[in-house]
Amino acid sequence: MATYKPFRDAIQRLKREYDVLSRGKESLLQMIDEAEVPDSVYNSNAIENSTLTLPETEKILLEMELSRRVNFREVFEAKNLARVVSYLRTRSKETELTKEFILLLHQMLLGGINDPIAGRFRAKGEYVRVGTHVAPPPEKVEPMMETLLMEYTGDLDAYFLDNIAKFHLDFETIHPFRDGNGRIGRVLINYQLIRLGFPGLIIRNKEKKDYYMAFDEYHYKGKKTKAMERVIALALLEALHKRVTYLQGKTIIPLSEYSKKIRKSAPAFFNAALRQTIPAFREKGMWKIGE
Repeated sequence: MATYKPFRDAIQRLKREYDVLSRGKESLLQMIDEAEVPDSVYNSNAIENSTLTLPETEKILLEMELSRRVNFREVFEAKNLARVVSYLRTRSKETELTKEFILLLHQMLLGGINDPIAGRFRAKGEYVRVGTHVAPPPEKVEPMMETLLMEYTGDLDAYFLDNIAKFHLDFETIHPFRDGNGRIGRVLINYQLIRLGFPGLIIRNKEKKDYYMAFDEYHYKGKKTKAMERVIALALLEALHKRVTYLQGKTIIPLSEYSKKIRKSAPAFFNAALRQTIPAFREKGMWKIGE
C-alpha cells in the first residue's frame, strides 16, 4: 500500500524548502533537536505506560529534584532513552543499519536497568506477547532480523516512507527483545529518516490509539500498512513544519491565539493541525504556528 499522494506531495515540497533554508543554519537545527529530546523521551516512554509527566521527564534529564517519589526504573529509563536519542542524532549519518548497531542501541537503553537481557536478542525459552499478538519463537528471531535488514536495505524502488513503515511493523512483529522493543523501534524510525536527510519525528502518546490500530491492521487485515504510513507521515510533516517555520524566522505563537487574530474557529484550526493541512506543530504539548 503506497503512502497517500497528498502526503507525498506535501513531504516533497517541505523537504525541498527545508533543504534550501537549512544551509548555514546547522546550529539552529541542532538546538531544535536538543530541545526536543525531553518531548521525544516522554512520549516514547508514555506509550509504554510510564507514569512520568513531561515536566518530570525534563527535570530528570536536567538532574533536578522531583516533587513526588517515582519509580527508580522509570528515572533510569528516561535517562537511558535520552542517551540513545542523542547518540542517534549525532551518529546516524555515519553508522550503517546493522544487527550490531541495533544491539548496541538496546544495550544503551537497558544497561544498568536489566543487564542480563541488555544488548541481546531473546534467547531459548524467552517468549513474549503484545496484546493478542504472540511474537515468533526465540530461535526464529535472529534469522528473521537478518531477513528484515536485507529487505529494508535491498528495496530501492519503494517510497522511503512506505519502506520505513513496513520495517517498523515487521520489527515490532518480530519483537526481538524481551523488553524495550517499542522504544528501540521508534528510535530506528528516526535513524532511518536522519540517514535520508530528514529531521527526526515524535510519535506522540496522544496518538497512541492510532499507532496501535496500525499494528492491528497489519496483523489481522492482510498485512496492510496504510495506517502506519499515515501515522509516520503526519509526524514527519509536523517535524518539517516546525523546522521550516523556525528556519524562516517567523514569530511563533500558540495556535489558539492565531485563530483569534484571524477570527477563525479554534476547533477547526486544531483539526487542521492534526491533519497537518496547516503548518502547525507542538511544543510541550501546545499547538503553535508561525505568524
